[in-house]
Amino acid sequence: MFYSLRSRLMMVFSILLIVPFTTVIFILSRESSELIRSSIETSTSQTIDQFASHVVTLLTQVEDIGTQVMSNRITQEWAALQLNPESPVEERVLAKQKLREYFSSYAINNSNGITLSAFTDSTGGLWTQDKDYILTEWYSQYRQYERRWTNAHKDKDQADQILTGRDVNSFLLPLVHLQSLREIGFVKINYPTDVLRDAIEKIGFGKTGKVYLLTQDGTSVLGQDLADNRDVLRNGLSQLEQRFEGKTSGIFPIEQNDVAYLLFFRRLPVQDWIIVGEVPEKELYQQISDTTRMLLLLSVLLLVAVIVVAFLLSFGITKPLSAMARAMKHVERGEFGRARQKMPEARAGHSEIGYVTRTFENMTERLRYLIETEFETNLRRKNAEYKALLLQINPHFYYNTLEIIGGLAAAKREELVMDATEALGKMMRYSLNLDSDIVMVKEELDYIRDYLFILQLRYEDHLHVAIEEDPAAGEWMIAKFILQPLIENAVKYSLEKEGKACISLETRVVQDRLSLAVTDNGIGMPPELVDSLLAEVGSGESIRILDSSGHSIGLRNVLARCRLFYGEQFTLQLESELGQGTAITLQLPLVRS
Repeated sequence: MFYSLRSRLMMVFSILLIVPFTTVIFILSRESSELIRSSIETSTSQTIDQFASHVVTLLTQVEDIGTQVMSNRITQEWAALQLNPESPVEERVLAKQKLREYFSSYAINNSNGITLSAFTDSTGGLWTQDKDYILTEWYSQYRQYERRWTNAHKDKDQADQILTGRDVNSFLLPLVHLQSLREIGFVKINYPTDVLRDAIEKIGFGKTGKVYLLTQDGTSVLGQDLADNRDVLRNGLSQLEQRFEGKTSGIFPIEQNDVAYLLFFRRLPVQDWIIVGEVPEKELYQQISDTTRMLLLLSVLLLVAVIVVAFLLSFGITKPLSAMARAMKHVERGEFGRARQKMPEARAGHSEIGYVTRTFENMTERLRYLIETEFETNLRRKNAEYKALLLQINPHFYYNTLEIIGGLAAAKREELVMDATEALGKMMRYSLNLDSDIVMVKEELDYIRDYLFILQLRYEDHLHVAIEEDPAAGEWMIAKFILQPLIENAVKYSLEKEGKACISLETRVVQDRLSLAVTDNGIGMPPELVDSLLAEVGSGESIRILDSSGHSIGLRNVLARCRLFYGEQFTLQLESELGQGTAITLQLPLVRS
């Protein structure tokens, strides 16, 4: 095929067009990747700088509020009274009430939800007079390390219960009496954590990249969940201290668990905080990957275009042979109609090709005629075999049934003759209905129950039958009269052995297969007969019921009908031991009406 004219043309066009275009694509892809990478990094850094500017603006406002509150006359009067233990209680209460009103009005008039509180070592918080704040983490950091900017927390010392339930960050300012310069506690300016957390969580890079506001030790200032990225951030902060000392912002790559990440950072020196953005490198540069894929797609489209052009150029040369090759493939699969459609038009000008085309067309038509004739002949033969098997069942069965009714009459059991006759009538109506060769499993079981009723009248305690019916199997279709001969044989050969027959009939649906099993305690079968029956079923040939010379006619009849009806989808399990009994399982495909 490679040395055909069409293949050579396609190869030449591919070399002339694809190689130069691929080179251009490679150069463009590399240059565009660098430009996009630079643009993405600049845009990401600008986004982080914008958030940093927002943080600085808010925190500057918080500091200004702290300075204003500290220098306010109401605050200083309250501080002076706290320093004077001999001041009247009434004046202290009045001063505290004025300070509360001042703090409340300030919070109400502030658009960012900032609230104020004051704490002294002697009286505790301004709003709760509670000293539990001494046990908090933020107070410990303030006293031990003089950290005035706290991480996110909840503050019980608020003007109302609603405020105590929200997360806040705070700025702590020593409460100093300006005239005496004595420190009596500190002022706490709270701003809602959500003011910054909502803004930072809106920033995203790629699909999973996030931005965090962290302290130098890697703790989240805003209470963000670091669980999934804690190791990446910890590794990044460690490298940041080593590689970027003195720099306020930058970008650097790190690797964690064989995944490459990019970290963007921006320091806030006043608060000793760091804004850190982390994102898997492949996610951030997804645009580059998309561009590369687009260029590759263009290459593929060009290749397709080249193939189409080469095909069109070679079409007039190779068309008849190619069409004939396609037609031959359909003939090989037996699709003669499609082969006829694919055959090239035979023209006199084609010389040898025209002769080959006409000859092949005539040969195909002749082959199709012979195959269809053979198929119709085989179908008629199979149908005749099937009808012969059905005709063989009825006389054999009704002879045995009438013998049972005759036995009841001979025993002068007239009261049961009516029931037996009614059961026989139902069976005859069922067997004489030739509208269809298939019935539902539950209909076949009803027929078997009528038959067993008659047998039970005859053999009484000598016959015991157990029927285990799977409800899921009742609606599936099976070939008619394949259970009755098996039951008849089971009863017959079991009574021959000990005069007592124990028969079981089971229907099940197992792994998309319908299983029909009949078990008896009869005389069993010789091993050579078992092997012969299994070999006949497995060979794929029709069971030779008419040549059985009277041996196992009922069983062979069932196997032959199953083989004719289901073909290779029918399988048989046959277990038998002389003197012990026989178990026959027919496994059939599930068939709907």
